[in-house]
Amino acid sequence: MADFSAATLLAGCGLMAGLLVGVVARTARFCTFGAVEDWILADDTKRMRSWALAIAVAVTIVQLLDGAGVARIDQSFYLSPNFGWAGAIVGGLLFGFGMAMVGTCGYGTLIRMGGGDLRAVVVFLVLGLSAYMTARGFTGLFREALIEPLNLDLTDLDGQGLSHLLAGALGLKRAAVSYGLGALVPAAIAWWCFKDRGFRRAPRDILSGALIGLAVASGFAATGIIGADPFDPQRVESLSYVLPPGETIVYLLTFTGATVDFGVGLVLGTLCGAFLTAALKGELRLEAFDDAREMRRHLSGAFLMGFGGVSALGCTVGQGISGMATLSLSAPLALGSILLGAAFGLHYLVSGSLREAFSALHFTGRNPLG
Repeated sequence: MADFSAATLLAGCGLMAGLLVGVVARTARFCTFGAVEDWILADDTKRMRSWALAIAVAVTIVQLLDGAGVARIDQSFYLSPNFGWAGAIVGGLLFGFGMAMVGTCGYGTLIRMGGGDLRAVVVFLVLGLSAYMTARGFTGLFREALIEPLNLDLTDLDGQGLSHLLAGALGLKRAAVSYGLGALVPAAIAWWCFKDRGFRRAPRDILSGALIGLAVASGFAATGIIGADPFDPQRVESLSYVLPPGETIVYLLTFTGATVDFGVGLVLGTLCGAFLTAALKGELRLEAFDDAREMRRHLSGAFLMGFGGVSALGCTVGQGISGMATLSLSAPLALGSILLGAAFGLHYLVSGSLREAFSALHFTGRNPLG
């Protein structure tokens, strides 16, 4: 039997995780922007609670794996001592607003592509290329000049994780703190999720949240274990849909001289899972832009998602679940900013006025914690 490299094995793991995400999202309508829409327009928080449950499941497993020294999340960029608070806030706001302009997030774009949405194909290309440019190209100059100089150096704490902070403050071993956080934080989130009667009566939302959380945890487990190959080390990561689309585009363009990895496998797997589910449900249909105005909105939104997502070091999944699973300091900043930007963008789309969007955001009266 042929020996596979660590990168190839991780691409297979990403493919399997992506298939799961694609099937779950297409079947159960698991969507961040959809959750924001339900909350703001219908005062329905079931999908928001499903998203929170995914975070709780991911935190539980990842923190247990971290305490056991298996996941190696301390080597991921999420827990880097370089604390990018400004990027998390500014990038998150831009990503959230762009998400509202497009009508979905990064992985939601792949879910729509799987059903035959040609608008999503355009968004995927613009999002992927703008993200790649922001990470390694021209627009990255703006990120390096305006955002990264504001980063805080937390080298003395060995990282920016909540476990690092508490371990240092209490004089405890970080493994013990990880075990404690892996129990307390998910318990608090789960309590908020299940205190709502409507959510308790929504088995589809409960199951989808649990499965997405499991997929995120499996990503950290795979890259933490398989990626520890001393001869072919791989970065520790999990589900994210900002830079991986760009890396997938580059991989497809430079196939003979490129190396497949977890992110590429994840993107292709998610697309395949969504396509297979849409085909089985009879939901395959071609959709295109209604007019030039809609196309401009999608193009601008996709660019903001690419630039903002890389600046924030993740998207609704990359920071919103994967980052939150590591309990990094930047994750709640990025996730809160994304949700705020999305809510503002949604109000702007409804009212057509920036002033009214600001007013609606201030006086909305909606409380997702209720």
